[in-house]
Amino acid sequence: MTSTQNSWTRQRSFLLIIALYAVASTGMLLIASAIGTEHPVKGLISGFAASVAFLYLASQIVQNGSTFDAWWSVIPPVCAIWLFFVLDDAGGFTDGDLRRLAVAVCATLWGLRLTANWAIGWTGMGHEDWRYQMLYETVPMPRWAVSLTSVHLFPLLVVTLGSIPMAIVASHSGRSFGILDILAVVVALTGVTIQQFADLDLRRFNRTKKSGDVLNTGLWSRSRHPNYLGEMMWWWSLWLFTLAAHPASWWAGVGALAMTVMFFAASIPMAEKRSAERRPGWEAYRAVTPMVLPRLRKNP
Repeated sequence: MTSTQNSWTRQRSFLLIIALYAVASTGMLLIASAIGTEHPVKGLISGFAASVAFLYLASQIVQNGSTFDAWWSVIPPVCAIWLFFVLDDAGGFTDGDLRRLAVAVCATLWGLRLTANWAIGWTGMGHEDWRYQMLYETVPMPRWAVSLTSVHLFPLLVVTLGSIPMAIVASHSGRSFGILDILAVVVALTGVTIQQFADLDLRRFNRTKKSGDVLNTGLWSRSRHPNYLGEMMWWWSLWLFTLAAHPASWWAGVGALAMTVMFFAASIPMAEKRSAERRPGWEAYRAVTPMVLPRLRKNP
């Protein structure tokens, strides 16, 4: 922790975050708009990249990669709302409008919940995500390079791939709102609900836990990573919306697939390694609790 980070109060830290994301979101929208609604996928990709470039530079100035944490949950909903309004169909409220509205509403609920959960846990500029600290210490590159590649560019890649379905949905409005759309809404809202209850359980646990305790109640008694399950469900719901709007764009499921691979290949192994090192009862918990897909009954 640097002396600069120590000088930031929690209030000043969040004022900085609000200012940074106001600029990043505005820049993203301006660039996407300049490219034009005829090319929403190009606009999304370019806007996302510009917002990450700006936030990376800001993170290097303040020397805290966690200034980027909220990007994951702020920029996609802003883009979904923009796509709904700028591509509003002429001639009344159509099925295409309804589908875009469903995506925008689901994205907004997901983003608000995830951003609020991050904000509750982030104590300010004196705190940086433990995963970033681990990367700084273990990856044989300068801190700025680790931050660029692992903290900023890698999330840019997977979140952009995961968000492309929003632009595809926005640019294809000819199909009726049907069963796949309803399924997508159900999957999205179920994922958000699972995340919310999992995070509430985790927050209560963190308030009362003792050193070495294992969270094995609530949703965590049925799955070791219910929060990641909910997150993956959200990204797969976007693919379902894509199939409903334009089945030929099935390939856009690569984004949800990339998210799933990221969780199983990186996020979950890192979290489990840390828990095994810090919690003596972890192996016993691991032996009776599924990794992601929950068991229907609680552990005995």
